[in-house]
Amino acid sequence: MTPSEKTASTRESILAFINGQGSATSAELVDHLGITRQAINLHLRALIDSGQIIKTGSTKAARYLPDSAIPDAQTFSRKYDLTGLQESEVYDQVAISLNLSRLRPSVESIVNYAFTEILNNAIDHSMTDRCHVKVSVDAGKLSFEIRDRGIGAFRSIADKHELPDEQAAMIELVKGKTTTMPETHTGEGIFFVSKVADRFLLRSHRIQLEWNRALDDVFVSTPRFGKGTFVRFEIQKDSRTRLESVFEEFAPEAYDYQFRKTRVLVKLLASEYVSRSEAKRLMHNLHKFSEVELDFRKVRHVGQGFADEVFRVFISEHPDVEIRPVNASKNIAAMIQHAGGPSAG
Repeated sequence: MTPSEKTASTRESILAFINGQGSATSAELVDHLGITRQAINLHLRALIDSGQIIKTGSTKAARYLPDSAIPDAQTFSRKYDLTGLQESEVYDQVAISLNLSRLRPSVESIVNYAFTEILNNAIDHSMTDRCHVKVSVDAGKLSFEIRDRGIGAFRSIADKHELPDEQAAMIELVKGKTTTMPETHTGEGIFFVSKVADRFLLRSHRIQLEWNRALDDVFVSTPRFGKGTFVRFEIQKDSRTRLESVFEEFAPEAYDYQFRKTRVLVKLLASEYVSRSEAKRLMHNLHKFSEVELDFRKVRHVGQGFADEVFRVFISEHPDVEIRPVNASKNIAAMIQHAGGPSAG
């Protein structure tokens, strides 16, 4: 028997046992099949990912059920007139319809925060009169989508701040503290929503941003043009993320719980940096923060002018801002130190 055939046979045996018993623990499967717990767990993860079984509970108390036990997805879908709409009232409708009180309290708190923040953005910033809301709950996760056909998130920011294009607006958005209505909004919403989601997607016109917690990464793509703004938020029902912990990380007690820390994934602008103008674009508006983490993962090269502008000129002009480079290659770290910057962690 080839390794692939052996794997398939083992998984068939696991499925047969779970289907026959109605449910099983990993310990019961170890006893039944006579293989290691580590091997069992690898097979169980593959069967969960393929949708053939469902996991309930956690750690040693976890049980595995056949796919026939997976409840049908529940969905709330409705179009709203944005004039005079209150995001909290819409959330209450969703919560009652889908019985969101059954969620883990920390997860429900995150969903409440994220949903109302995103819907409020559509109400206040989209410059259109309608939006579509869709919320789905299945066995493993909750997701919501909010779509409008308005001006578009990146276009709105570019126009308000007189930026050269929507790409520049996208970069300002991911830094945090960027809003088109500073008199009533802090610009923090998208930043914090992206930190509490397991997967968060923001698409407007020809730019799509995706934050992925499992991969600890952010991706930019260029889909076909779509009018307005589309947002999708996903969180696992067993998520251990806590809203309070995310706020404590970026708005800590040391700064009177103000949003004073941010993290910038440098690769979102480019994979190579040479000029001072590129540095100025990267550092634009970062003087608003007290701590800035510049993540250089997947950046191949930086030039002397770029490094000097960031790690000498910017710091000399803004001595109260701590710039901390991380995940820099050996060559980039050397260039940063040559410019007088700190060592990259």
